[in-house]
Amino acid sequence: MDFRVEPEFQQKLDWMSEFIRKEVEPLDLLFPRASEMYDTTNRKARALIKPLREQVKAQGLWACHLPPQLGGKGYGQLKLALMNEIIGRCSWAPTIFGCAAPDTGNAEILALYGTPAQKKRYLQPLLDGEIVSCFSMTEPQAGADPKEFTCKAWREGEEWVIEGEKWYSSNARFASFLIVMAVTNPENPPHERMSMFIVPAATPGIVIKRNVAGMNDDPDDGTQAYIRYDRVRVPLDALLGKPGEAFKVAQARLGGGRIHHAMRTVGVCNRALEMMLERAVSRRTQGRLLADHQFVKGMIADSAIELEQFRLLVLKTAWIIDNEPHGTARIHIGMCKVAMAKVYHDVVERAVHLHGALGTSRDTPLAKYWMGIPMLAVADGPTEVHQVQVANALLKTAKPAPGLFPSEYIPHKREAALERFGSVLDGAGAKERE
Repeated sequence: MDFRVEPEFQQKLDWMSEFIRKEVEPLDLLFPRASEMYDTTNRKARALIKPLREQVKAQGLWACHLPPQLGGKGYGQLKLALMNEIIGRCSWAPTIFGCAAPDTGNAEILALYGTPAQKKRYLQPLLDGEIVSCFSMTEPQAGADPKEFTCKAWREGEEWVIEGEKWYSSNARFASFLIVMAVTNPENPPHERMSMFIVPAATPGIVIKRNVAGMNDDPDDGTQAYIRYDRVRVPLDALLGKPGEAFKVAQARLGGGRIHHAMRTVGVCNRALEMMLERAVSRRTQGRLLADHQFVKGMIADSAIELEQFRLLVLKTAWIIDNEPHGTARIHIGMCKVAMAKVYHDVVERAVHLHGALGTSRDTPLAKYWMGIPMLAVADGPTEVHQVQVANALLKTAKPAPGLFPSEYIPHKREAALERFGSVLDGAGAKERE
């Protein structure tokens, strides 16, 4: 495995690092609310981000996850991982680089399954960053468990009718369209019951019951919608893929998404580690710099080591996706998901602790990072789901012990070793006695 990149791409990464630190990170201070990233009617924010996007496009770094025919670079996951490590430093960077969720995945679904009319109406504006979209899958009673989904859709003449509730549908109040997963084939196995639909936001019957505020949001400024689809009618060609193929369609939007989340987590943790280092050489206690205390050195070393281990896991996973057959990286993707939440928690917790009371306030980014920990542990499926997935995959390769004792039982292995090499040992012993 080789994680090196050509010098020309490294220059792009270096440009990104400086550009994001100087030009993009200030946006997190000027427009700190998550809603402002997706509100296309916010003229002040849009006036600032437009020239920044133009600089990104001039560097050939806009929407690099997309293939060239859609205006991207078609980069492999390794290059995208290295880019997202830098993008993860601040909240606005994905918007500036054309890779903000859920729009990235929704664009890929439309590119693969949308009709020409749908692509013209939604895909190109989405790729240009002129509109935003919503992915509406999870449900209030089921979370992300497809076996418990109840939102359904059925055909009536030349239309599909959608009825049911969805929970935590990202950015629905700003979206021009929603991609909705609904049960259409209840008699099928669980992962073949759902179908995917594109639903224009202005369609009658879409009722946003509430915009749920996350821990980092103001109570009245939530971006995750609790939606009721009250007999929403869409034409037959609103179906994306075939009936019962929602999970197959969804794979088009998942792709390397978890790898991107993981590498963006590296970016956040790198920033937290930088804050720890600065704090350690700036503050004194008990007559010495914090950096001179062994506990502090331990926290810094543990953070750096754990972060580097995690980063290498992500890069290896990205390399496997790029170089091995489809599906080979499944276990490693699950490992990334599990490790991501723990590393994020541990590094940020140490950074908060090292900053004392200041670390618990909103005067540094650490409070925002800390409140993002629970979401990271449940996004893309709870951590426990991926732990089970990893364990199940490994257990399939395991074989029972051949007898009463484990295969590594030393008395049996010693007997086998003596049986194999006993004659050699006896001959060597005889010569030694001579």
